[in-house]
Amino acid sequence: MKAWLYDWGGANVAVFHALNAHHTQWLDDLMLALTWAGAHERFAAYLGLFSLLTWWYYARDPAGARTRALVLALVTFSCAYLLDGILVIGLKTAFDFPRPPASLLADGLVVVGTPEFRHSFPSGHASFAGMVAAVFWPLTGVALRCVLALFVIGVCVSRPYLGFHFPADVLFGSLLSVLLVIALRAVLATRMPSPHA
Repeated sequence: MKAWLYDWGGANVAVFHALNAHHTQWLDDLMLALTWAGAHERFAAYLGLFSLLTWWYYARDPAGARTRALVLALVTFSCAYLLDGILVIGLKTAFDFPRPPASLLADGLVVVGTPEFRHSFPSGHASFAGMVAAVFWPLTGVALRCVLALFVIGVCVSRPYLGFHFPADVLFGSLLSVLLVIALRAVLATRMPSPHA
């Protein structure tokens, strides 16, 4: 099962090497910035900005459709962060897959930063980035959706590039959180009071 779900018949390691093989200083800096932006430690900052935006719309039009959409997204974001954290930590502990420095030869690997060796699957960074994008997606137009998609792709690419995760880790992590947000939003939308109630 692991051979085709995670190893992809060797393609998981091959794609990792393709992403990790070539480094320049400017690309290292860009990938470090992306991985910083996709860290779950940024939750409070994103929540604060999102709360201010929601408050601004609420002050202008408390019962408006845009305000209701933002309130739903804000509640979804908060609940998804908690549930996603539980899922990611639980899966990391249950599978305990080795990270690249623990399973690959050092001469074929570049790690930018302090190497990590355990709990590779799934990627918490990719999961958080996918969650942020999925929460904001319904609120945005085409241009911002492109930015959100590039944000998720950038964070997902940054993790193998920097030597911390395999591609399967980031793919599953991002998909997990997107599906979680979709399900959670559907449940929460049915619980929101009617604007005329």
